Amino acid sequence: MEATETDPMKSGEAGVEDGQTPPTQLKKKKSCREGLGFTKLSHWRTAAFFFSLFLCLTIVFAFSFIMPCPVRPQYLSAWNRTFPQAATYDFLTIEDATKDKVLDVLFARKDSVGSLNITCEGLPTPCVFVSAVAGTNGKTLWERPLAPDFQWAQCGLKGLGGTDSGCLLSHADQLTAIDKYEGKIVWHRPQPPGLTCTLPVLSVPDLDGDGNSDVALVAPGPLQTQLVFLSGKTGVQIGSEVVLDTSETAKHLLHPTTKGSHYVLLQKEFGLYGLALWRIVAKAKAGAEANLKKDQNWESKADPITGLVPVYESDSLRHVLRTKKTDSASNLLLLTGDAVVLVDGNSRVPLWTVNTSTVLSEPSFGHFNKDGKLDFVIEEDNGNGTKRVVILDGQTGGILWEVNLLASPNSPRPASVNTINYFSVFMFWGGMPSETNSSNSLGEEHRSYMLHPDYSKVLLEKNNIRDHIIAFKATLLEKGRHACYILLTGPQSEGEEGTVVLRKRKLKQDVPESRVLRIGAGGSSKSNEEILEAFNRLRFSDE
Repeated sequence: MEATETDPMKSGEAGVEDGQTPPTQLKKKKSCREGLGFTKLSHWRTAAFFFSLFLCLTIVFAFSFIMPCPVRPQYLSAWNRTFPQAATYDFLTIEDATKDKVLDVLFARKDSVGSLNITCEGLPTPCVFVSAVAGTNGKTLWERPLAPDFQWAQCGLKGLGGTDSGCLLSHADQLTAIDKYEGKIVWHRPQPPGLTCTLPVLSVPDLDGDGNSDVALVAPGPLQTQLVFLSGKTGVQIGSEVVLDTSETAKHLLHPTTKGSHYVLLQKEFGLYGLALWRIVAKAKAGAEANLKKDQNWESKADPITGLVPVYESDSLRHVLRTKKTDSASNLLLLTGDAVVLVDGNSRVPLWTVNTSTVLSEPSFGHFNKDGKLDFVIEEDNGNGTKRVVILDGQTGGILWEVNLLASPNSPRPASVNTINYFSVFMFWGGMPSETNSSNSLGEEHRSYMLHPDYSKVLLEKNNIRDHIIAFKATLLEKGRHACYILLTGPQSEGEEGTVVLRKRKLKQDVPESRVLRIGAGGSSKSNEEILEAFNRLRFSDE
């Protein structure tokens, strides 16, 4: 009894027969085996983890040698391509011709031999060469000889030859569709008989059911307008020719509404009118309009006989521009003989009207203030060889900025490039009246100007080139970077032989070579060095 009270363990073991394992010892042995199994499992997990890590690192290192990181394109700040004894035309477009997300330059010239030593290949000599030049260094990417003579060309047309985008050219009474990536001819057709088409060519939705966008050729005339639809994939005519009684039509655009319906905008003698694309297609080929949408808002205002929808009435309409390049609803900027009018692209209601004198060039767009609305650059004739450059507020039509310049002959229209700071840098051509005694001396050399909206009392002036300018573009060659301008120069008469030069120059390259001009009352309190540095700090955007 004493032993039991002083040693409980012995008491707990009392009654266990000889040769049997106490229950507590059974539990202890089971727990030990469980611990041993858990340790082995942990070792296997650790081994699996390190094996997976080793395998991943092996794959990463292997692919780092097999698939190296892409190298960013190397740009030349400026390059020139000279073509002696050639002729060129007012055709210059900026497209990605290599699928490397860097824009390239497409243009046309008449020459005997191409820059890649390609001959006219049995065509009349000299022939027309359509060329793609690398935006990075000016090297020729491809050339395509075509029969002379050249009439017009338009790129960015969807569905040509089944591609995402191509170029359509009119030459020698023929139509040729070219793949912009390799310069291959995707289809070739005779010009529709009796049709003298003008630009722009309209890219229209799929009409023949082949899954590709199609093309509309529009030929305006003094008493009527002719339209012909072609398959974008094959060039085959869709249906018959459509003749519209529209009086004089100066220009035509395809305007989408917010409902997804498309209207061909026709400039008539008494203003701007829209005609539903489905109505025109139905006349060309019954049933082909089945997939085209209708906009009841527009159709409720259509003339019951002609189907024309009045957009804006004016007897002196000069220019009509859409404020968006994309295929979506946009407003319309109209220029008449005495006013600039912004019209709502859906309701057709004028948003504002500004009185002007004669406008010298087609307006351009940009962002002067930071309200997110497009502003408009207008060049007005001031008389006596001068012009007034005005930037109008896209929201109200009010004047945001203006300057008087000499209207030098052969000046390109203004241009702009957007920045990451929600404004644009503007570029235009002319001369300061106080700097030049006569327009004759100005005509010997073109002067270009850059405007920074944050320094609106200052212009950067650069004595640019002396050659005759055929075409001019300012753009970004790559998404968000490399702002530059492209110049195509040549003989004064289109098609005349002489020296043709294609130039690219980086915008910032002009900054150290430019002169700071103080304009307006008071000018700017910043020093010339601070202003030049502000231009050098600019970062550009394609938004």
